Amino acid sequence: MTFSIAARCPDTGMLGVAIATAVPAVGSVCPFVASGVGAVVTQSWTNSYLGLDGLDLLEAGLAAEQTLAELIAADPGRDLRQLGIVDARGGSAAYSGTKCADHYGHHTGPGYSVQGNMLTDEQVLDAMADSFVGAADVDFPQRLIAALQAGERAGGDRRGRQSAAIKVYARERYPYMDLRVDDHFDPVEELLRIGDVWRAQILPSLDMMPRREQSRDRLEEPTDDTCSSTIPRG
Repeated sequence: MTFSIAARCPDTGMLGVAIATAVPAVGSVCPFVASGVGAVVTQSWTNSYLGLDGLDLLEAGLAAEQTLAELIAADPGRDLRQLGIVDARGGSAAYSGTKCADHYGHHTGPGYSVQGNMLTDEQVLDAMADSFVGAADVDFPQRLIAALQAGERAGGDRRGRQSAAIKVYARERYPYMDLRVDDHFDPVEELLRIGDVWRAQILPSLDMMPRREQSRDRLEEPTDDTCSSTIPRG
């Protein structure tokens, strides 16, 4: 009942998930991301432990395909699940159980996985993959939201629209960007609007955020780094 993208930026090493659906608060249970580890999205009959356990397996050194195999083998509800995984090296893997609601499917490529179920047709996934692959020079969070927009324009969730979310991690254990639209008549466009607000008001201050390697009482002056040119210090 959802369409999503999990991805890694090859230029910055950022990892992220963007997702949209026709039920509320999708960002609370489906996307799981950890800095330097990977990105996992669980949907259809969502099992959040697949996201949590998936990150644990990735952190232990398993690649995306190995992680997927471990998760699916251990899940008795596998036929109802849908998963997308990207590891910290850009490896990708996806799974769609045979009992997911039509139209369902997934596409994977270097550094990304797109997946969806209860879609209007397969063009939703094609449009999302094409959008992501064709926008390599775009700021990574914007690139993820653009993939959602492409899926929405191609038909999206055949039941309608209600919520959307994006979660992106850079170097630190806390998120670089974590935005949710929990209940809205046009959630993807609202997510884009909130992203613009975040970019104007939050992005300039990210360099003031503490970094793990810093002493706790020392902050550096902000710079003009952006996620499209280098990994942010924040």
